[in-house]
Amino acid sequence: MILLGLLALLAGAHGWFKAHPEHDPRAPLDLDGPEGWATSTKLAALRGDAAMCRKALERVGVEFTSLAPAGEGACRREDRLRIAGSEERGLVLTPAINEASCPVNAAMVWWMRHRVQPAAEESLGSRVASLQQLGTYSCRRVNGASTGGWSEHATANAIDISGFTLEDGRVLTLTEDWSSDEPQDPEAAFLRAARNGACDVFGTVLSPEYNALHADHLHLDQAARGYGSYCR
Repeated sequence: MILLGLLALLAGAHGWFKAHPEHDPRAPLDLDGPEGWATSTKLAALRGDAAMCRKALERVGVEFTSLAPAGEGACRREDRLRIAGSEERGLVLTPAINEASCPVNAAMVWWMRHRVQPAAEESLGSRVASLQQLGTYSCRRVNGASTGGWSEHATANAIDISGFTLEDGRVLTLTEDWSSDEPQDPEAAFLRAARNGACDVFGTVLSPEYNALHADHLHLDQAARGYGSYCR
């Protein structure tokens, strides 16, 4: 009887996970699907599996071009691709050149759909139409120092977002609208929600609250971290 009970319990659990794949760590990640218990784990898993990452983009119809490896040494970019701009997602970058790693691009797709767009509609009453960026690739060390660890930008495993253009025409920038003195302003509230919403999507999230070097942008990268993410 105990064995039958356990078998019934396992069968029930299997059926429940099948109906709710967002909670099942074994199920493929659906970048357009609902958020679940396993979502952060699945996003993190893409950092070490370029093929699985590309399949995640393909499943939701995100068009991209895979680019050949480039660079040397610490600035070697083995995994890089360029995703096509999507007005529907608000994932249109200015400048348009985006040659980041697949995990960064996949995280951008998730972040925009599940965090940025809902926050924009709630705080500002308008969706985001496009993003302003400061770049993905830069062969340099952390904070531009001459020694020390290499930046995730050195392998194009990062992107810096400096502003958001809304569908109603408004333009928000980190420089003008972060507004530490009045963080409850709708614009500042949105920017903080966008930052906070990235914290369990990316490996590292750095904002104007981190240091002066990040006063004008959100740094988002997919550094492989065994303990979760670093978010400031």
